[in-house]
Amino acid sequence: MKHSRSATVCAIGLASVLTLTACNGSGTGGSGGGEQKVTGAKGGGKGRTLTVWVMQDDYSPESLKAMKQEFTDRTGAKVTMETQSWDGIATKLTTALATANPPDVLDLGNTQVASYASSGGLMDLTSYAKDLKQGQDWLPGLEDPSTVDGRLYAVPGFAAARAVIYNRTMWQKAGVNKPPKTYAELGSALRKVKAANRAADFSAFYLPGQHWATGLQFIWDAGGEAATKKGGKWTGGFGSARAQAGLAEFKKFQNAYSAPASRTVDPLNPDQLQVFADGKAGAITATSGQIAQIQKANPGLTDADLGSFPLPGTSGTAQPVMLGGAVWGVAAKSKQQDLALQWMKIAASPGIQAKWVVGHDGWNPNSSEANEKAMSKAAPLKKGFFQAALNSRATPASPKWASLEADKSINQLFSAVASGKKTPADAARVFDAAVGKALNATG
Repeated sequence: MKHSRSATVCAIGLASVLTLTACNGSGTGGSGGGEQKVTGAKGGGKGRTLTVWVMQDDYSPESLKAMKQEFTDRTGAKVTMETQSWDGIATKLTTALATANPPDVLDLGNTQVASYASSGGLMDLTSYAKDLKQGQDWLPGLEDPSTVDGRLYAVPGFAAARAVIYNRTMWQKAGVNKPPKTYAELGSALRKVKAANRAADFSAFYLPGQHWATGLQFIWDAGGEAATKKGGKWTGGFGSARAQAGLAEFKKFQNAYSAPASRTVDPLNPDQLQVFADGKAGAITATSGQIAQIQKANPGLTDADLGSFPLPGTSGTAQPVMLGGAVWGVAAKSKQQDLALQWMKIAASPGIQAKWVVGHDGWNPNSSEANEKAMSKAAPLKKGFFQAALNSRATPASPKWASLEADKSINQLFSAVASGKKTPADAARVFDAAVGKALNATG
């Protein structure tokens, strides 16, 4: 249901890039001068209506009702809420943003922002950023992809963090009684789990070779970058010494703890959730919402049988994670931008985040402070996901990055390394060339 969005966001992001028509310029509305506050006297919106597009299954009806009520109480304006399905949304959004009367507020995937900002469809929110943050530090995995060429075009709504889900009962039988906090402890635990489960197709830690989102964690943990931009030009980063160290560690870890057959496959074929549910894996990386899918596949696995923790890194801290999630954007051509800003400030507020985004819908909230607070109150099984979100990153904020996901170039990079078909250096050379060609393409 709603928690499957983190995977869907990526797919929609790809489609949006492939269907958008490039044009010059960027969104307008908040780009001039220094800091500005979101203003509006109480009741100042009376007689006006704000149109909000929200994606199916992102927010529960109860959460949206709470946002609408607070917005109307504060502004006096009404809200027309239109729920959009994922099928064909990229084309629909592109068309709507180009019209003279677009929807005022849009619920977007965090990976979509660069596309719509580059096409001129979104309002520049930079001058309102401090006020919209309301004293909070937004998660980098949401804020960074919302920022294009140093300008803010979206406000973080919620996140879905990836952490390690492990079979706690299985681990206890192998002599591991608590989740590892360091990379060395993780290796020790996995060796014990592997020794206690001798089946040829068993993985102490199932990590498909094409699981590039987890692979990137090894790159970031080593201090590498997927790509960097300097002087208006993008350069692939996998050939750097730090990224090479990360790729080498990814291969070492994957080969040591995941079954040989996993080296060339992706997380969906075979479905890693089913592999784990069937008892053929002691651990996987996944989002908290996928716990329900695992338990549906194997009703015998209760919350007491499972646990979670952030994937430790060789750096000495938890590996940075790539967040799936949703952000709020304002149409550059909206005639209700003052009301739209107030909507976003309410939706991103600590109160709405704590009571509804986390407390009711079960997402990661949009800030570090809110995740720390949620972690202190979370059930043991969910704590690892809030902790993981505290160290988050994002793919390069380029509208053309998604083409490298669409053609599976990045899948093949990690798969080639895991399988030994290419050395880390050779695989990086091929992918970095693809990065330069894709991200620097004109038109």
